[in-house]
Amino acid sequence: MTFKYLTVLSLGLLLLTSCGQEKKEEVKPEPKETKAGIVDEFADIKILQYEIPGWENLSLEKQKLVYYMTQAGLSGRDMMWAQNYRHNLTIRKALENVYTTYTGDKNTEDWKNFETFVKRIWFSNGIHHHYSTVKMTPDFSAEYLNQLLADTNTTLEGEAFEVLFNDKDTKKVNLSKDADIVLESAINFYGPDVTTADVEQFYGSKTVDANEPIELGLNTKLVKENGKLVEKTYKSGGLYGEAIDEVIGWLEKAKGVAENENQAKALGLLIDYYKTGSLDTWDEYAIAWVNSTEGDIDWINGFIEVYNDPKGYKGSYESIVQIKDFDMSKKMAVLSKDAQWFEDNSPLMAEHKKAEVKGVSYKTVIVAGEAGDASPSTPIGVNLPNNNWIRQAHGSKSVSLGNIINAYNGAGGSGRLEEFANDSLEVALEKEYGKQADKLHTALHEVVGHASGQINPGVGTPKETLKSYKSTIEEGRADLFGLYYLMDPKLQELGLTDNWEKTGKAAYDGYIRNGMMTQLIRLELGDDVEEAHMRNRQWVSAWVFEKAQESGAVVMEQRDGKTYFDIKDYSKMRELFGELLKETQRITSEGDYEAAKALVEDYGVKVNQDIHKEVLERNKQFKSAPYSGFVNPVLVPEMDEDGTITAIKVTQPESFEAQMLEYAKTYGFLK
Repeated sequence: MTFKYLTVLSLGLLLLTSCGQEKKEEVKPEPKETKAGIVDEFADIKILQYEIPGWENLSLEKQKLVYYMTQAGLSGRDMMWAQNYRHNLTIRKALENVYTTYTGDKNTEDWKNFETFVKRIWFSNGIHHHYSTVKMTPDFSAEYLNQLLADTNTTLEGEAFEVLFNDKDTKKVNLSKDADIVLESAINFYGPDVTTADVEQFYGSKTVDANEPIELGLNTKLVKENGKLVEKTYKSGGLYGEAIDEVIGWLEKAKGVAENENQAKALGLLIDYYKTGSLDTWDEYAIAWVNSTEGDIDWINGFIEVYNDPKGYKGSYESIVQIKDFDMSKKMAVLSKDAQWFEDNSPLMAEHKKAEVKGVSYKTVIVAGEAGDASPSTPIGVNLPNNNWIRQAHGSKSVSLGNIINAYNGAGGSGRLEEFANDSLEVALEKEYGKQADKLHTALHEVVGHASGQINPGVGTPKETLKSYKSTIEEGRADLFGLYYLMDPKLQELGLTDNWEKTGKAAYDGYIRNGMMTQLIRLELGDDVEEAHMRNRQWVSAWVFEKAQESGAVVMEQRDGKTYFDIKDYSKMRELFGELLKETQRITSEGDYEAAKALVEDYGVKVNQDIHKEVLERNKQFKSAPYSGFVNPVLVPEMDEDGTITAIKVTQPESFEAQMLEYAKTYGFLK
């Protein structure tokens, strides 16, 4: 489970789961001149850099482990493109060929629009927007693209060409209650003729161990062959086998330099999983991985998060390679130590509380490389594994991506805070405690939020019971757990803040402001809210606002034609966050689909059009892009005459486009 995006105004920007040859680099790329870590800006995107502090303090063997794991991650990059849409790789390769070989006039508006479109596709790992999942349309004509293709002797034809300009496959993930959410989603987890009823029938007929269920369908594509539903498994010799073989090769190298026996065991099981596609092996790996806690290097690698699947079965390929941040991890370990206290003192119904919160491991880490679903748009916090029985029996790992958050912070503000905050006191609180509140909310969300609560005996998994609402309910539940405790003196007692009340107030102000108004800058006027995290922020905020408004705890004010939200009673707000947390846990524990549907559809989908129009108008004065992502640092191995690595240096890529083109050249293993 990922905590992907920071609130809009708290940081002044928006962000809500191979057999390779070691390559000698003759020329090291020079870092591009950047402004406050900004590499590029285009459309609604800002590209940032992040550093790897403390790299030079790692031993060469640990640096090798990081290098091999980043290479393994990047080797699977094409799988994410293929998963996102069936024509993505064909489109990307054609447009990249045009981009690199065109020798015509590059000063025209059409060419500039073409460049921007290519960059947008790189950022989103395909033709659908990384956040809204809406198909991105070019600001140039089909005739112009045909001319570019002809001028560069490039082929792009048929459906792969036409879809760039027509109204087909307009949503990667369509969660509308009125849609056939499988048939009308462009995501490539299912054949184009597979329906929601097909998926429910296919997986509904499967029998799994009720106590230790595998994650059905996690690493497969479900298609129809001669009218029969068949799964195509991602594995060596199977679907995406060419890329998976490259991943395996690098994982085998990594296993050879593992820090300890537990790490080596986990890597061996991950290799076996990629070779066989066995979900039983995936569970064995997850258990070994969650119990491998002694090393300084860790990783996330596999088909993991199911947010991109409207039915919540299929995992998107993801890789994050991590180095322990010793100082911050020591400070935040107190949350893990006291996880049971948070569970015991939560407002959950007694029967929904865990008697023993097992193995919650929370660390702040330094990211060394990302790929797939984690790049260029990255999470800021991750809690895994996702399989609920493993979490309950063996625990989980929660990490906060410290250098990623620091890079966001360093990119600077935009002035939106002063525009949308209610008054100068709110602005001052945000500036003094907003960043701390965000970090604590991420930690609480991941450590005690996702780890909390239990499902009633005999009730199916949320994927089965809550269906398409599973992801947003789970993210909202974790958010609410964090919000409830952000106004608790316990945080100051644990040394996590010097003023729990101000931290909590800043958090509540920012959450309501974002959920009710400022996150709407991400949507086109008239659009519904679709993305799971964005939905959860809206339904949490809207439900609590409705109840708080009745008692006067929150007031919506109009001044000079502008809307503001003024929290009058923070204690009442905490009480309401707790009440909604209790209900959300009940929905999850009892598998109450109708209640989940009502909560999300009534509060989380539709947008107040008057406020949306106002927010967009007020936001026009700010030029800062609403979404941010990253280029990865480049790990450059230096070798002796025998090809043995003697050192690994860290550089920054020349540019966003240079990194994307290098990745396509070096890691383009799928056709």
